[in-house]
Amino acid sequence: MKLRKSRQHRRGRIEIIPMIDVMFFLLVTFMLASLSMQNLHSLAVNLPRGTAAAMQPKTPVTLTITKDSRIFLDTTPVTLATLAGTLRPLLRGPEASVIVAADSGATYGITVQAMIKSRDAGAQHFLIAVRHVE
Repeated sequence: MKLRKSRQHRRGRIEIIPMIDVMFFLLVTFMLASLSMQNLHSLAVNLPRGTAAAMQPKTPVTLTITKDSRIFLDTTPVTLATLAGTLRPLLRGPEASVIVAADSGATYGITVQAMIKSRDAGAQHFLIAVRHVE
């Protein structure tokens, strides 16, 4: 007498749809994480409005000039007298760029003097930060 098995043996299947959902979730998570890692090394100032193509310098140094004429290199406060000495070690290579983020209420003279001192320190290229207007 032959006994029948109560269960038939079925082959397992790998479902693709949940795997695609997990991969999409991981992709979005890593994209958002990489976007949150960007850091400008500058203080918040009221930038003038303008349109320009976005540029990504390799190792930018941000020269920030506030409305009350205070000067910062990245987030370090400096004066006009100490600007060149503080900036010189931060510049890397002959193609180093300095991003000038001057408040729209800052005086024109202090901005130009800070750029001249930066030129004395060895800065060759200046990028002016503006707020994008749509």
